[in-house]
Amino acid sequence: MVWIIGLAAFGLFGAIGWLPVKTWLIKRRVEKAIPPRGAFITTSIGQQHYVDRGEGPAIVLIHGLGAQLGNFDMGLIDGLARDHRVIALDRPGMGWSEREDETPANPRAQAAQIVELIDALGLDQPLVVGHSLGGAISLCLALDFPMKTKGLALLAPLTMRGGEVAPPFKGLTVTSHLKRFLLSWTLAIPMSIRNTNMVLDYTFGPETVPKAYSVQGGGLLGLRPVSFRNTCRDFLASARDLKWMNSKYAQLPVPVSVLFARDDRILDPALHGTEFARQNPKISLTLIEGGHMLPVTQPETCESFIRDAEAGLAGIGEQDPSDQGRIG
Repeated sequence: MVWIIGLAAFGLFGAIGWLPVKTWLIKRRVEKAIPPRGAFITTSIGQQHYVDRGEGPAIVLIHGLGAQLGNFDMGLIDGLARDHRVIALDRPGMGWSEREDETPANPRAQAAQIVELIDALGLDQPLVVGHSLGGAISLCLALDFPMKTKGLALLAPLTMRGGEVAPPFKGLTVTSHLKRFLLSWTLAIPMSIRNTNMVLDYTFGPETVPKAYSVQGGGLLGLRPVSFRNTCRDFLASARDLKWMNSKYAQLPVPVSVLFARDDRILDPALHGTEFARQNPKISLTLIEGGHMLPVTQPETCESFIRDAEAGLAGIGEQDPSDQGRIG
């Protein structure tokens, strides 16, 4: 009996010991398949990765939770870059951008970090586009740094307090740095692979996941220990500024255009879209069919929406105030 217990224990510890090796092998394969596609610039929090395409008025694209700039590289960047200078960035700690564990991850802090990049690139009041968590960061950027942007175009943005945590995010509530580190090198990546279909079906649904999402869309970059750790940190910090943000919406300094899909399973369009649009006449909302991952599933629709938002800025002084805040 003793030898059976010993053999079982040996097998268990052997399996646990294999997990970091397996995770490292997955990480290496992912990084070989999806190398950096842009340039790097050094800021106060480390090297930041971004894509810079096209010429013309500047547009900055800020991605959502657990993502990276590849989400915008399924047609949206190139579409806008026909007549704009488009900067799509890996948020701090995501994709190929750096962020140390002690660096704040709340939306206001990330907004300040992105403003540093905007200044370093010499951008003059770009239109800022934010998807999901990137929408909350974009709002903080406009509220804290109103002279750094001429307006916002938000795609399925996180905007309001309240609402339920979507099932794919419930495994991200790991508050301990040590636990996050240990999980990231043992169970997190194998379990992510095991749950891939469930997570993608929920996140993208009712739309289907494009075949190019894994590589061109950068989806596989989430299968790395650093991505898991920083996604946990971003998720835990994401609600930290929402109370402050909600109290400031009446004073939004720039026009805000919002695009939401009616069947979004991650963020409730009634709360984060319709209710948000009621906070200020400068906010306009457009509702369409689809799910949460609009930059990936409907890049042409997003491009048209962003162009319309920019066109609205040109005539903002002539617009009838009663037309602003309209839900279409």
